Amino acid sequence: MNERGCVLLADDSATDAELTTRALGLGGVGGNVVWVQDGAAALDYLLCQGSYAQRQPGNPRLMLLDLHMPKIDGLDVLARIKSDPQLRSIPVVIMSSSDEESDMVRSYAKQANSYIVKPVDFKRFTDQVALLGQYWMKVNRALS
Repeated sequence: MNERGCVLLADDSATDAELTTRALGLGGVGGNVVWVQDGAAALDYLLCQGSYAQRQPGNPRLMLLDLHMPKIDGLDVLARIKSDPQLRSIPVVIMSSSDEESDMVRSYAKQANSYIVKPVDFKRFTDQVALLGQYWMKVNRALS
């Protein structure tokens, strides 16, 4: 897998992860999705440690990060990413079911690149994630 072109999806919900992966595929960017189920695994992946110690080095092109995850909270993962000179250029999009202003404020304060509230409606969710993937993976110019 080309790690530099991948989307790292950190979400503890298998259902949300499957829907997100399918929606990215509908947007033409779903072939390179790496799914992790908690914040600790996300950091292991990014830092090439633990069960990801043997993966090819390189940052994902995009990270989709849920806020409320086991082991390490999404906000703590975000803070760690943005404080690391090797990781901070990764665009991090918070994808949360929370529409609480306080969650949005805290996410942007920790330098999230975008905050998306997961729509409950399947069609809206699919359309939104497909557009999101197209923008970050096809339109946005990423640092090499």
